[in-house]
Amino acid sequence: MALLLGLSMLNTSCVEQLAELNVNPNATSEINPDFVFTYSQLKVSGDRYENWRAMLIYSSTMIQHLSALAGYWTGDKYTYNGGYSSSLWDRHFPDAGKNLFNLRVILSEDPEDATKLAQVRIMSVLADHRVTDLYGDMPYSKAYRGFTDQIFKPSYDTQESIYAAMLTELEQAAAQLSASQDNFGAADILYGGDIDKWKKLANSLMLRLAMRMTKVDAAGAQAWAEKAMAGGVFTSNDDIAYMEHTAGPSGINMNGIGQVFQADDNQRLSASFIDRLAATGDPRLDIFGDLPGAQKGLPNGFDATTIQSYPGGDDLDTYSRVNPLLVDISSPMVFMTYAEVEFLLAEMATRNWGGMNPDQAKDHYEAGVRAGMQQWSIYDGSLAIDGADVDTWLTNNPYDAANAMEQIHEQYYIATFLNEYEAYANYRRTGYPVLVDVDYPGNEANGKIPRRLRYPGSEASVNAENYDAVLVQQGPDEFTT
Repeated sequence: MALLLGLSMLNTSCVEQLAELNVNPNATSEINPDFVFTYSQLKVSGDRYENWRAMLIYSSTMIQHLSALAGYWTGDKYTYNGGYSSSLWDRHFPDAGKNLFNLRVILSEDPEDATKLAQVRIMSVLADHRVTDLYGDMPYSKAYRGFTDQIFKPSYDTQESIYAAMLTELEQAAAQLSASQDNFGAADILYGGDIDKWKKLANSLMLRLAMRMTKVDAAGAQAWAEKAMAGGVFTSNDDIAYMEHTAGPSGINMNGIGQVFQADDNQRLSASFIDRLAATGDPRLDIFGDLPGAQKGLPNGFDATTIQSYPGGDDLDTYSRVNPLLVDISSPMVFMTYAEVEFLLAEMATRNWGGMNPDQAKDHYEAGVRAGMQQWSIYDGSLAIDGADVDTWLTNNPYDAANAMEQIHEQYYIATFLNEYEAYANYRRTGYPVLVDVDYPGNEANGKIPRRLRYPGSEASVNAENYDAVLVQQGPDEFTT
């Protein structure tokens, strides 16, 4: 017995010593939330992968900001490429979505971390709403819970319930923010720990999501929009939510759109977009376009063969590239602008919401135009537009209350250039600007701009039961659903 006890004690001692030998003395035993938050913000901005595929190849060309002849640029041809269509989904769930959820779990443990937790909640909504806007129903309430709850095959929530949850998240997060508590400070590469700006972002996002519901729940949209307005939204271009990027040292620090333009020179500004700007004498035309002489756009829905009858044919050098100052690897990535907020307030006024009336829509519209024309200086100081030039444009293109919605959302469309997820989402809600559909041979959208992108093909096998259920819940997994 004594011998067995001695061996037992020896074994325990050896195990403890071996365990100590397997500990890296230079490694931390805890995850640094600041590092994870910075990393997650960069992941929301996105890498080249999803910015190339979901943002540019699909969204930007479907919405006719950009155009391309190359066959793999499938967006303005309405053809299907599974890896491109699913790219935002593929990157969101294992990266930004999961990391932000894990931060929530960690920061929920200490009341002193309440403000950091609020920042994470707002950032999560910013990321999640783009995914549901692009695909529809998605895993939300059961997502990211493989470790915490052993849910490895999450069910899909309805978009209606996701929006309700996200609006509540924003309301609670805005109330949770406190200047007296620690926040992410320098680790916050969106606002540098400026809590007033985070509150404005929470309310501005609330306004965006509220107005997204106007056609399905007008009463709910009004209530949430008025709550956002009362809480305090963006008030100048100083509030724009954008993330600075650098030229290195690694890909994650670079602007994902800039990385695409560094690797791919097949895209050009759309003829639809160029013609729209030129028709009104918009001073942004030469800010967006890069072509000696008059800007000229490439029409959507053509390939190198079918374009031959168009003046310029397939010679891409005759069409306007995007100004390289806007699409550099160190360019900022914009998530939401003050211009958008003013246009949404203008729409609220047309609806007599928020104690406003249609006569007040003009002031908000003009403030939105001014902000939308002058916001490009965040990319480079040389892109600043003089206030007098904005005044001239407004005089030559006066607000017309009889066409308020079209004017408001045509300008929204221009202001969201390079924020293609948002331009695409707002177009589907409002129907503006009026775009001409293309009917490319073999397209999978019946010759109409797609209503959504399709889920990853892997969902049908890896998460089959829940994938089958969402097809009953939402409809077929097609561009037209």
